[in-house]
Amino acid sequence: MDNAVKKLRVAVIGCGRVSVMHFEAIADVKDVELVACCDVKKDRAEKAAQKYGGKTYTSYEAMLCAEKLDAVHICLPHNLHTKASCYAFSKGVNVLCEKPMDVDLQSAENAVFEAEKQGVLYGVILQCRYNNSAQLVKQAVTSGKLGKIISARSVLTWTRPDSYYQESDWKGTWDKEGGGVVIDQAIHSIDLVNWLVDDEVESVSCSMANRNHKIVDVEDSAEGLICYKNGVKYGFYCMNNYACDEPIEIRLFCEKGKAVFDYDDAYIYYNDGTMEEAHQDKNVVTYENGKDYWGFQHVRQIRQFYAACRGEEPLEISGKEALKTHKLIMSLYEKGGMKK
Repeated sequence: MDNAVKKLRVAVIGCGRVSVMHFEAIADVKDVELVACCDVKKDRAEKAAQKYGGKTYTSYEAMLCAEKLDAVHICLPHNLHTKASCYAFSKGVNVLCEKPMDVDLQSAENAVFEAEKQGVLYGVILQCRYNNSAQLVKQAVTSGKLGKIISARSVLTWTRPDSYYQESDWKGTWDKEGGGVVIDQAIHSIDLVNWLVDDEVESVSCSMANRNHKIVDVEDSAEGLICYKNGVKYGFYCMNNYACDEPIEIRLFCEKGKAVFDYDDAYIYYNDGTMEEAHQDKNVVTYENGKDYWGFQHVRQIRQFYAACRGEEPLEISGKEALKTHKLIMSLYEKGGMKK
């Protein structure tokens, strides 16, 4: 009997900055063949293909019509995420899309509907859930070791100077990026807390402002309070006017102790005097030109997505699951009052 595993035929749509996290992961995973690299900027697609393999395309519609694919990775500007995803769904192709789902709620909800309608998988990258630190805290919460979460907080102070936005034709725009520090940087820490609390949001209050940037009008600062139906109160603060990208900090105050963690390290202090800790293994995959703040766990989520494509296990971060955080992010913008 031939026990060989069929190679999944995959492609990447969008060969910009974050695509390296996908290309390197694809190269690291066995039984996956990179069939094509697609970007409207032909030179970027060609550069990716020269390094990682595959044909080059400047149109994802043409690529999806020409190639028989099992899955595509979508690394496009935010406002194109669900448009490209839905086209892939219509061709019966599974999708793994970068965060956020889109720049509005209706498009994201429609993509979830279309994926279910076509019977294909729709995964959304929220790779920080796979950090060792987040996994330890999640286990302590779900097992009951920490008891009920009473309150939470997150703080993000990073740097995004005007020069960062000058390098892009879509970053820092309401119509293409959907916002600033909340949707692009703080989304991961907000997602982690939302995932840990795992309850329906009851109310949201939020303040947003552009306090320092001259060439964009999206928010560079935000703070707010998110209240959940189970009584948890979550306060957050984020801004990208700092001098460097400091580690984010998340704190949970619980009935049986407290957890303090960032993307790399976690410390849980129990009321009985014991403690647990976890630290990141950064040797999972080496990402050339990757950023530390992207984390190191794209490969873990991508491996899980491929296992789901093969029917070996359920998809963990589906569009339906990611929609919980997307709804919250959209609520923050609604209350923040800046989004046009």
